[in-house]
Amino acid sequence: MAGKREQNREQNRQALIGAVLDSVAEKGISETSVSEIIQRAGLSRGMIHLHFGGKDNLVQAAAHHSSEEYYDGLEALLQTAGDSPQERIEMIVRGDLSERVLNRRNVNIWYAFRGESRNRTAIAEHSDTRDGRLRGMIHNAFSRIVREAGTPDASGAARDATHGTLALLEGMWTDFLLHPDRFDREEAARIIFRFLAAMFPAHFSLKGAVQPQQEKGAAPAAPAASDS
Repeated sequence: MAGKREQNREQNRQALIGAVLDSVAEKGISETSVSEIIQRAGLSRGMIHLHFGGKDNLVQAAAHHSSEEYYDGLEALLQTAGDSPQERIEMIVRGDLSERVLNRRNVNIWYAFRGESRNRTAIAEHSDTRDGRLRGMIHNAFSRIVREAGTPDASGAARDATHGTLALLEGMWTDFLLHPDRFDREEAARIIFRFLAAMFPAHFSLKGAVQPQQEKGAAPAAPAASDS
């Protein structure tokens, strides 16, 4: 019985969070009223206070949930990436620009929370361009690259590559927000990889990561013998 109650409690929490995100995506935060939330969730007004203590806490929980969804997807993608740092960078870039992540709903939610973050610190930590979690993933990969490449001022180069990559991704999200019907994902990825190839030509090309065996100067594999 206790397990059933806990299950219902979690379902109600998720329904309220989902209702907030749907409303924010369609109408923005200012139009996301308590009445709008409970109508979308199909729950009573008292449920917001029972589970979150009020609307402000619910909106904060929705911002946190949205951020965790992003990182869960990113971590799943990184599990499929190769072991080299450039392959991990490529996967982060392509994942961030993918339709699963970069779509109208997510962009509307992100920028709605971004606009609110100036006055609400609790929301700001989930919509910050200086997000330490993403920055750490990217910086760790670039730190490996500069060590492998023997880059002068390695720490500075890793820092600048991290800042530059994040700034470019942020710019692509803004471009998508303003021009969703004209946005070209492959072009966006190529622009970012051009920047990275200029910094680390042995690790990146316009298509993305250069495979590790190419870095080591290994000769390409011989073509298979023809049966003819």
